[in-house]
Amino acid sequence: MSFPAAPALVDASVPCASCGARLDARCGAMADPHLDHLAALALRQTVAAGAEFMAEGEPAEHVFGLTCGTARLFKLLPDGRRQVLGFARAGQFLGLASCRTYTVSAEAVEPVHLHRLPRSRLRGLLDQYPMLERWLLETAAYELSIAQEQMMLLGRKTARERVASFLVGWAAGGRPCVPPLSHLHLPMPRGDIADYLGLTIETVSRTLTRLRIEGLLAIPSPSEIEVLRPVALAAIAGCNSSPTDMMRCDEERRQLHPGLGLGAGA
Repeated sequence: MSFPAAPALVDASVPCASCGARLDARCGAMADPHLDHLAALALRQTVAAGAEFMAEGEPAEHVFGLTCGTARLFKLLPDGRRQVLGFARAGQFLGLASCRTYTVSAEAVEPVHLHRLPRSRLRGLLDQYPMLERWLLETAAYELSIAQEQMMLLGRKTARERVASFLVGWAAGGRPCVPPLSHLHLPMPRGDIADYLGLTIETVSRTLTRLRIEGLLAIPSPSEIEVLRPVALAAIAGCNSSPTDMMRCDEERRQLHPGLGLGAGA
């Protein structure tokens, strides 16, 4: 498969230790003195919005670590229909679960900065850094839980519950369900969200509008959403976060938006 030409490469003078995704990225499993070695093995690239950098069915020769931007993961049916399986953000690695070929495709939703590491060299890194190998096992378990949640979402949840689940999950940064951030940036179009949730674009738009009318959300622009009532949104999503954490989160919202008059547990 083809990759972006050399002019698209990220400035290699930026050290790994200064990477914006350092705290969340999987290379965080290694101590700083070893990062220069990792940087020497990986090629840094920038992928333009809409460009594919990992193709389903192609030989799985590389692992991709995102350091900036958002990518969509998808599969294509024989008739050309596309199913969005999820979205990857800074700090996530793609291609780890592949065997001989990639099982999904990935393309940039917005400009994406990434590290491209040959899988053959990854095996050597696992021998040198046991913490990285342990992380791989944790990642496999986490991806399984995400797949199970997606099956529940598509099989049992209503449109309202699906949209709420997506927003809570996006606010949590792909981590287990936690109190959501107040400001969400959604770089993907509504069509991607609809595809991921198994809904139509119209249904997603109507559901967001309804949540806005009910006072749970503010929507300053198509790509920006303010979560005004995180407890209520999480309840719709079926989130199991601690009520204490959720109420603390709501208290922070009240301090930021004193005119909203939110009640406790709203």
